[in-house]
Amino acid sequence: MPAEQKHFDVLVLGSGVAGLSAAVRLAGPTGGGLSVCIVTKGELSQSATSWAQGGVAAVLGGDEDSTDLHLADTLAAGAGLCDVDAVRVLVDEGPLCVQELIALGAEFDRETSGHLSLAREGGHSKARVVHAGGAATGYEVERALVDAIRASASAIYEHVFALDLLVEKNSCVGVRVLDQGEVLELRADHTILATGGAGQVFAVTTNPSEATGDGLAMAMRAKVAVADVEFMQFHPTALHHPAMPRPLLSEALRGHGAILRDQKGEQFVDELAPRDVVSRAMAARMAEEGSDHLWLDATGLEQFSRRFPTLAASLKAIELDPAVSWIPIAPAAHHLAGGVMTDLDGATSLEGLSAAGEVACSGVHGANRLASNSLLEGMVFGARVADRILHGGNHAEPTGVMVSLLQPEEAEIPATILRLPASTRPDTLQGDGQLDVAALRERLQRAMTHGAGVVRTETSLRQAQATVEQIDAELRAHGRTEAATVELCNLLTVARGLLMAAISRTESRGNHARAEYLSADPTWRRRQILEEDEA
Repeated sequence: MPAEQKHFDVLVLGSGVAGLSAAVRLAGPTGGGLSVCIVTKGELSQSATSWAQGGVAAVLGGDEDSTDLHLADTLAAGAGLCDVDAVRVLVDEGPLCVQELIALGAEFDRETSGHLSLAREGGHSKARVVHAGGAATGYEVERALVDAIRASASAIYEHVFALDLLVEKNSCVGVRVLDQGEVLELRADHTILATGGAGQVFAVTTNPSEATGDGLAMAMRAKVAVADVEFMQFHPTALHHPAMPRPLLSEALRGHGAILRDQKGEQFVDELAPRDVVSRAMAARMAEEGSDHLWLDATGLEQFSRRFPTLAASLKAIELDPAVSWIPIAPAAHHLAGGVMTDLDGATSLEGLSAAGEVACSGVHGANRLASNSLLEGMVFGARVADRILHGGNHAEPTGVMVSLLQPEEAEIPATILRLPASTRPDTLQGDGQLDVAALRERLQRAMTHGAGVVRTETSLRQAQATVEQIDAELRAHGRTEAATVELCNLLTVARGLLMAAISRTESRGNHARAEYLSADPTWRRRQILEEDEA
C-alpha cells in the first residue's frame, strides 16, 4: 500500500455527538471492536456539540409525559415536513441513548431528591429536557464521549482538513485530507459524515467558526442527494453583542419564565412557541421599530446564577446583570434542518457513505427543529449507523426520507428534484493565491444574512445568488488548495444550494419565510432534493 494511503474499517468525519456516538459503539470492547479513525479539523473536543446549551429532550418517565406527546410536539414544530417514522425512532430510542450516555459518565443536573432535573423549552408541551450545568449540556455530552473514544479509537487525526470524498465504482471508499500541507488518502470500508452544520454561511450565527458546511459540500460534490437545505433555523435569543459566534441565551430561560420585550417594553409573542414563530415575530417587530435588537427580560427568574452558571458568567464578562437589566437579543443562524438524505439507519444515496447529526436530513426536524432535539438526534442516529454497519449494511433502504428518492410513488411527502450546476472542486484550485479569503468570506456572509435571513424575498435571494457567483469566479481564478480557501469553497457550495431551494419554495413554512407568501401552501408540502450535475 502506498505510504500516503491508510485503511480502516470505519472512518468518522467530525467529532460531535453523532460521530462519537457511532464511533464508541463501533470501536468499544462491548461493540464491534472495529478499527475506527476519527478525523477532525480542530481538536477532538472542539465541535458544535460542546456549544449546545439547552439540553437533551427525552421522555425518561413520569405519568404526565409520553413519547406520543414528544412525537406530537416534534411534528407540530416541523410544519408538515417531518418524516413520522423517523420521529417515532427518535422519541422511542432517545431515552435509552440518554441512559447509555449516563453510563459512560455524563453527569446531568439532578434535583435534591436525586431525580434528573427536567426543563421545559419552546414548543414542548411538558418539561422533558435534561441538562447539565444549567446551560452547559453540550460540553458535558462531548466530554463523556471524548473520554470514551480516546480509549478505543484506532487513530485520531486532529487539525486535519477533509477535502473531498473518495468515490470509486459508485461507492465511497474514504476521504482525501490535507494534513500540514500534505494530501493524504484515508480509506475505509465505511465512511460516516458527522461534520455538523453550516451556520458560518451567515454573518450572524451562534455556530463556531468551524461550522462551514464541509461535509454537506463534500457530499454535494460527490453527487449525493441532499434535501430541505432552505430551512436554516434562526435561534431567537442570541446575545446582541459584537462577539462572534454570538453567545446563545438558552431556550431554558424562556422555559423558566423569561419574557421577550420590544423597545417599548411590551411583550409581543408567546415565548414558548416554536423557534420559527418567535424569530419571525421578532423580525417583524424589529422592522416595525427600525431597531436591530429586542430584549429578554430575565429579572423575574429566581437564582439565575445557580440555575445557569455558564450564562451568568458570560453576561458578567460583558458587565450585564440579568437580575437587574434586560438582555439585548436578536435572531442568529443556528441549525440547518436539512442536509444529506438518509434512511432510518443513516445510509445515504452513495454506497459506503453514512451521515448522522446536523449534516444529515433524517426527517426528524422537517421545516423547523424542536428545541433540544438535535443532541438527541445525534445520539439516536449515530447509534443506528453503527448498528447497521455492525450488521453488514452498506446501502440505503427505502425508509424515512429516502422513500421520496427510492420509491417516490409510495412517499407520504412527495419530492421535487432540483438540478444544481457543478460546484467548484478544491482540487481544481490552482490559481496564484492572490485572494483575500477572509474578506470574501465576510462578503458572502453579509450577502446571505441580508438576502436569505429570517425573512426573504425573491429579489433579496437573487441578489445573494449574484454575490455567490461573483465570489466563486474570484475563487476559481485565484484560489489555491489551502484550508481557509477550501472552507470558502464549501460555504459557496452550501449557499448556492440553499438559495436555489429558497427561491423555488414559493411559500412560508417553518424556518423558510418569504415576504411575498405569508402562509404555508398545501401544494408545497413536499421536499426539495438537490442533486449536482456532473462537472
